[in-house]
Amino acid sequence: MSPLLSLILIPLVTAAFCMAGAAPRRISLFGAGANLLLGLYLLASYNIGIGGFQFVSEKALFPAYGLHFSLGADGLSLVLILLATLVTFAAVWVTPKIEKFAGMFYACLLFISAGAIGAFASIDLFFFYAFHELALIPTFLLIGIWGSGERQRIAWKVTIYLAFGSFILLLGLIGLWLAVPPELRTLDIRLLQQLGSAGMMQPGPVVYLLLLFGFGILIALFPFHTWAPEAYASAPAPAAMLHAGVLKKFGLYGLLRLAVPIFPAEIQQFAHLVLVLLLGNILYVGFVTMAQKRLDLMLGYSSVMHMGYAFLGFVALNQLGLGGMSLMLFAHGLTIAALFALSGEIARRTGTLEFSELGGLAGVAPKLGLLFGFAAMASVGLPGFSTFASEIMIFFGAFARGTAGSFDWFQTATALALWGVVISAVYMLRAYRRVFWGSRGSAVKDETEDVSSGVRWAVILLIAGLLLTGFRPAILLDYLNPVFAYLAP
Repeated sequence: MSPLLSLILIPLVTAAFCMAGAAPRRISLFGAGANLLLGLYLLASYNIGIGGFQFVSEKALFPAYGLHFSLGADGLSLVLILLATLVTFAAVWVTPKIEKFAGMFYACLLFISAGAIGAFASIDLFFFYAFHELALIPTFLLIGIWGSGERQRIAWKVTIYLAFGSFILLLGLIGLWLAVPPELRTLDIRLLQQLGSAGMMQPGPVVYLLLLFGFGILIALFPFHTWAPEAYASAPAPAAMLHAGVLKKFGLYGLLRLAVPIFPAEIQQFAHLVLVLLLGNILYVGFVTMAQKRLDLMLGYSSVMHMGYAFLGFVALNQLGLGGMSLMLFAHGLTIAALFALSGEIARRTGTLEFSELGGLAGVAPKLGLLFGFAAMASVGLPGFSTFASEIMIFFGAFARGTAGSFDWFQTATALALWGVVISAVYMLRAYRRVFWGSRGSAVKDETEDVSSGVRWAVILLIAGLLLTGFRPAILLDYLNPVFAYLAP
């Protein structure tokens, strides 16, 4: 059996056992752990010297229409598969006791994981799309059934937004397929990339814009971002970890996989539009983040804001910018997963996430304060974390994209985007002070317990990944850079 198929089947089979009521927490943790080990094994087994798609398996379903169930992974796919397995393991580990439908809860987490891994491993356009849609359904259920606040209203809002984005994306994918000459028509992403690079298919700007805004809505590109903060604040912490940390990366992965090799001219043609929108993510959403009065909403808006940096690397369209963007997908995924895990623990310990009711928590929960401090520093891009390395690459790549000897659109946008680093430091450090330092808030008692061992070790695992790839980014860049070797440095 293909190891990539095993990565998809393990969470699906584990989910089936969970729904059957067979000790869901233990079996989920076992299945997620096995998948993490398999993901690490595949990363170690990948031959960087050869590069390209490896571990390929293919089964023809409807050959007349070019439909095959095809799996394969290159360096970019494997890094994101590793991200998915890491965050899934951590999300299952931090899940507290579920009072109702525990088996279904764990099954939904595992379905999201299987869908994300399937999308990253698919080299057939149909299954690339279908696996993502599979992962969206349990997301709605997790918010609507186990969420907090106005969970049903928010679940419907998320459903409408993401269904609309998926529909636009589907139109773009159909347009991409129709642009292939009839005698060469295929759904194989590898062949589509080759045809696009050779100029044998010219989908045109309309198809590019459909893909841009379809993926953009799923990523929470400004101004289509309002679904994300409320969804993450209302969702259970493990669900927020998986969606913000993994599933939202599907849109950025799709742009790297399809738009970069097939639409380089269109990316340059509409670069100014994307620059304006990404500055909305970084500056406008950044200021909105500063104004939040709840920790979970602040983290939700923070996640949206950081997507602006990724889009800056995308429109740079050079090795440095796209390598930084790819590294940011991994770094941001681990960072936001750690923050939502700790946010959920704070809510369980104190019963609130309102800044006005918190304060002085480090005095009674020092381990929780220390872990949150590490995650917060990673979020603001402190040197030593892979978030810093990715942001530096994006900024240098975008600035180099501009015209030498003048201060053009790219360089102006990069200079403005740099203020996002200051904004993120302000809101994150202020939140850290409000929650953990100063006078003790009304929700913090002497008997407030420190972080549980499960959450502690899960977050340590995520932070260790950030530090390891921060001190030595080449661990991942050796896999990522060859994917964009055909572009200018």
